[in-house]
Amino acid sequence: MSNVKKAVQFSMTGNPPDVVELIDLATAEVGPDEALIDVEAAAINPSHLLTLSGGYGVQPELPAIPGAEGAGIVREVGADVTNVKPGDRVMIPPYSGTWRQQVVVKADAIVVSLPVEGDPIQLAMLMANPPTAWLLLKTVVDLEPDDWVIQNAANSAVGQYVMQLARIYGLRTVNVVRREGLDDFIAAAGGDVCAVDGPDLGEHVKAATDGAPIKLAIDAVGGASTQHLADCLADGGTIANYGLLSKQPCHLWPDDIIFREITLTGVWLTLWLRKYSTLKERKAVYGELVGYIAEGRMRAEIEATYPLERIKDAVIHAMQGGRNGKVILTPNP
Repeated sequence: MSNVKKAVQFSMTGNPPDVVELIDLATAEVGPDEALIDVEAAAINPSHLLTLSGGYGVQPELPAIPGAEGAGIVREVGADVTNVKPGDRVMIPPYSGTWRQQVVVKADAIVVSLPVEGDPIQLAMLMANPPTAWLLLKTVVDLEPDDWVIQNAANSAVGQYVMQLARIYGLRTVNVVRREGLDDFIAAAGGDVCAVDGPDLGEHVKAATDGAPIKLAIDAVGGASTQHLADCLADGGTIANYGLLSKQPCHLWPDDIIFREITLTGVWLTLWLRKYSTLKERKAVYGELVGYIAEGRMRAEIEATYPLERIKDAVIHAMQGGRNGKVILTPNP
């Protein structure tokens, strides 16, 4: 007989804390090619909040269990499974619905093993934000050691990973935030320059970098902040947008597009995972990133952890501005 475990479900989209509910869910029987995983930790990301509100680029059929990433321990495998065994810690396959205590997945979808001695909360954030940072630094423009990169929302999880990866790759970063008082936070995360967003950002960045040319800007905000980043770029530079924190269209003057040849492009991890990468490439990237996280060279600050029983509180917390850390669910505390 199947075990009954706790899970978070949403049956409609709307205000995220209003649409999530805690339910009892029978764990599916494990088939011959499947694995049963106890979920150790799962992050609440902006993309999850967008999904709950109905605004994400890929929406599930409802009712659905949220959560696109997490780490867990394999508890049972089917008779035909050879790639994992009970006791293994693994990255739960993307989009499996990780806001629950247990999940059954196809074993061949488990492509990333995690160190058992590692921090499960840090490892639970592996699937989305670290490879997004990797994509932004490695696939948009060709960068050389000592090149400068500028990003906004630098105190976000992706922003922290961008700073840390840039340091590993020998790049230098200008890190734009929306409030004063984050200089120490940015320095601790490996950033070189901290700046507060605003219409005069270009002047401040030019002074802070001694006028060094910047050919890549990373934009998670949109709205007027996109133009502020463009003001910091060298002619021919590129803005890579991966978020919409302002909930406003990206603003960019035609003068910059036409006369300065500033390019605006989008970066979405889901497209890379589903369309633009091979299994071999994904394994290589995740393997590199797992190593950095296990060594402590990449990490994100944690604001709070919540059990599933407090899912509404957790979602409300994740929606609050002014945070410097992630909100994490621990389904099996």
